[in-house]
Amino acid sequence: MALRPDTLRTISRIFQQLDYRSLGEIYCDEGGDAFWEERRGPTEQLGINIADVLRVRLPSKGRSLYAGAGVAEIPALVMEALELEREVVPYNLRTRESTVLNDACANLPFAFRPQDARTASGVFDHLWIVSVLNDPECFPELGALSSGRANPVTFDPEVFAFERTVV
Repeated sequence: MALRPDTLRTISRIFQQLDYRSLGEIYCDEGGDAFWEERRGPTEQLGINIADVLRVRLPSKGRSLYAGAGVAEIPALVMEALELEREVVPYNLRTRESTVLNDACANLPFAFRPQDARTASGVFDHLWIVSVLNDPECFPELGALSSGRANPVTFDPEVFAFERTVV
């Protein structure tokens, strides 16, 4: 079953209002404008496809915790909040990114929290984890190795071994 037209309009409006210049600086070391020019549409469509799947799998009136939520999770968050009337609680460690996302999602019944998702309280019946287990900011060696960007000259196998025990 497809998402409702009002949900799709809301998602489209949010993707039009996002500050892609700021997001480019947040997501990319360089070339952020080109990154979002190329990936904006596919990211929105992927999010809608995921939201379609979640819509039939999640019960209404539940609670969802999104750890590491960003742009791609917006359609699922919107669908859960508007169509299933679920409480969605998105966490994102980057304060600046959370601000950009909250600006675009203003007037919706959720807000991105610029905190570690481990601080979330209460009971959740759905957990969504996004790149948390290999986040280069939290786990620099694990993140570099998993993304194929590890530098053999500077790679620290002891730090990597420790990061693996944390994850």
